[in-house]
Amino acid sequence: MDAEQTDVLLSDGGVRVERIVSSGQTTDWYDQAETEFVALISGQAVIEYADGETVTLAAGDTLLIEPHEKHRVAYTSANPPCIWLCVFYG
Repeated sequence: MDAEQTDVLLSDGGVRVERIVSSGQTTDWYDQAETEFVALISGQAVIEYADGETVTLAAGDTLLIEPHEKHRVAYTSANPPCIWLCVFYG
């Protein structure tokens, strides 16, 4: 499995916009100090929270992850790959 590709599209004034391409990768747990707005442009993915809740995302879906809301990416489709647009702020 190859690594995800992350491109920082903008980083200015406390706001960071990233484009991430995933194809089958999962992640360890995140506990971020920032708010993260996620838009899934293509593919399918599952976000899992520390309390066991899961959210399934398909192309066009969005999600707001609050600061210190412990989560991980539990699944990403490989074909088509997941293309994420993530906005971090606060």
